[in-house]
Amino acid sequence: MSSTYGQMLKIAIFGQSHAPAIGVTMDGLPAGLPVDEAALGRFLARRAPGNGAFATKRKEPDVPELLCGIADGHTCGAPITAIIRNTNQHSKDYSELRDKPRPSHADYPAQVKYGGWQDVAGGGHFSGRLTAPLCIAGGICLQVLERLGITVRAHIASVGPVQDRPFDPMGADADTPEFAALADSTFPVLDAQAEQQMRDCIEAARLDADSVGGTVECIVAGLPAGVGEPMFDGLENRIASIVFGIPAVKGLEFGSGFACAGMRGSAHNDAYTMRNDRVETLTNRHGGILGGISTGMPVVFRAAFKPTPSIGQAQQTVSLSRQENAELTIVGRHDPCIVPRAVPVVEAAAAVAVVDALLCSGVSLQPDVK
Repeated sequence: MSSTYGQMLKIAIFGQSHAPAIGVTMDGLPAGLPVDEAALGRFLARRAPGNGAFATKRKEPDVPELLCGIADGHTCGAPITAIIRNTNQHSKDYSELRDKPRPSHADYPAQVKYGGWQDVAGGGHFSGRLTAPLCIAGGICLQVLERLGITVRAHIASVGPVQDRPFDPMGADADTPEFAALADSTFPVLDAQAEQQMRDCIEAARLDADSVGGTVECIVAGLPAGVGEPMFDGLENRIASIVFGIPAVKGLEFGSGFACAGMRGSAHNDAYTMRNDRVETLTNRHGGILGGISTGMPVVFRAAFKPTPSIGQAQQTVSLSRQENAELTIVGRHDPCIVPRAVPVVEAAAAVAVVDALLCSGVSLQPDVK
């Protein structure tokens, strides 16, 4: 099923952008894992619309309602189901789109696939709104990983041409105040000067009734060696599968990524060394994964996000009913840049993938047994 992910930990996301509610069911977490609902709420607030200067003006509180699977603040072994109620829909803004598909949206291929029965309001189940329930699942998984000493963090690596300082691939950032601050920021960057330049870039696009894209870099620190499988079930495969489920993701690279294609082996290889009685590498161009299996070094990857396709400028499209060229001016509330709000979504996706991989590798997530 296209809305279901995972093997040992299965998540199923449901709802549409303007449906009464959206939600997620998680099946596979063992009983006895503590879940901090207040911390989960704070994590979702980083993604929520209407909370930043450059976010859509669709204001939604995004308060998760945990319907089942949690008892006395802990997982109880039953599937966890949670919903977020949609409270601020403007469905009339989308009435024209059944006939005039928006450029670079899923409107046209969805029309062909579903024969006109798809929900067009807000993008239906193709909307970025569906990343909110993904963040519920990911937020719970982040808490599970933190208890195992595994930290997942992401930041805005770029907006348009503006670059933030990259993560140290060896994980040296983990002890810095800038790294710690990422978890509470709605505009998470490592370099304050880059932040202002990024904000200026987004504002310039907004004033032009346009949009701008960017990249998100994510690091998974503390993951032990030996997690993942070869061939088609590798750790990279798992992460890529769920990250590409985030609307607007158009590219993904691990470690040195595409840059390795221009290097020699002698320059790209990561030499092994003994450090603190464990095998490590002197560098981490491999991004923490070899042969689909974690090496014990930080997992580092970057996801590229396209510019928000909903812009205020008139665009060329077609009238499906009249079978002729047409013009479309999109109305509604849209982000001039989705990258800041995408950062916690990438963290959530990575966390779900890692927890599933840990379970498949036989690693226990259990707290102290009573």
